Amino acid sequence: MAQSLVLDGESLVAPGEIRRVARRVAAPDPGHLIVARAELALSLDVSIRQFKSGVEPNAIIERLAEALHQIRRRFHPEVWDVIVPIAQSHPVAHYLHQDPLTRWSFEKPRGYSGDARLLDFIYGRPEIEDAVLSASTLGRSIYACTRNASSSVAVRERRDILARRVDEIASTRPGSTEVLAIAAGHLREGPLSRALSAGAIRRWVALDQDPISVGTVARDFAGTSVEAVNGSVKSLIGGRHALGMFDFVYAAGLYDYLPDAVAVRLTRKCVSMLKPGGTFLFANFSPETDVDGYMETFMNWALLLRSEREMGLIASESVTGADVKVSVWPGSNRSIVYCEIQKPH
Repeated sequence: MAQSLVLDGESLVAPGEIRRVARRVAAPDPGHLIVARAELALSLDVSIRQFKSGVEPNAIIERLAEALHQIRRRFHPEVWDVIVPIAQSHPVAHYLHQDPLTRWSFEKPRGYSGDARLLDFIYGRPEIEDAVLSASTLGRSIYACTRNASSSVAVRERRDILARRVDEIASTRPGSTEVLAIAAGHLREGPLSRALSAGAIRRWVALDQDPISVGTVARDFAGTSVEAVNGSVKSLIGGRHALGMFDFVYAAGLYDYLPDAVAVRLTRKCVSMLKPGGTFLFANFSPETDVDGYMETFMNWALLLRSEREMGLIASESVTGADVKVSVWPGSNRSIVYCEIQKPH
């Protein structure tokens, strides 16, 4: 698979390749494109009329997101490939992009999807308050919807799960716990960790390929045990970092952009960096995400969705023959799936 992919410089699937990676089925029925385009046109035109009529934004977004989800789910990936740019160029985008979260995701000021500032919009952080306040009244109303969409709820739960796992692990080895966050972003789970604030973490390495995120972590966690490191999937797999061994390694928002072959290589690397009894956790948006159509069109946020079975397969291929414990489970609303690999003591 990897030889046919277009990868960026750091081993992530380039944004335009995400949907092609997932295409593993026969060619579509030509008639399906006609039907899909007609359904899309109807849904988008209804949305325009509703915006002009002053319909409550939450009702518009819910109906539109469900319509896009159904089109994405029911039709062939090649049909969906045609649908995405049609939706993005429709006049309804003028209304939807007044939402600072949707617009930031679509425009990608940092050059890639799912960046740390995008997550700050989802978290409702103080750092994005000015951007929200400067949006139109409609934009703020749409933002109230998108930051409470099922995907956003799942992302906030993911942050909380990470903080809890750090604390749980630190409670068994207080003062000696070493943690590695891969694609750490702004490390917003850090302030939620009681162990970190209590000085019970010996070392928490925050690795990220975005220099802005690395600088933010270095500033925000100055004087703590957090170490901000500039690095990527490619540099980590390539052994460019002498990071040592860890009790807990996690990659929470990264696997959504990794093809299977790279995901397996990264998983193997992470498991090799675990101390005895250590745990590696990775997460992925799942096919049960019900706002995937809106994310891929108006947010231009394409993801490689993986089921619990597919997460288990990545883990199995990564640890063949090893004595480890593998656990896979969904988040509360099933939008995100988690996999943990634990080494024996």
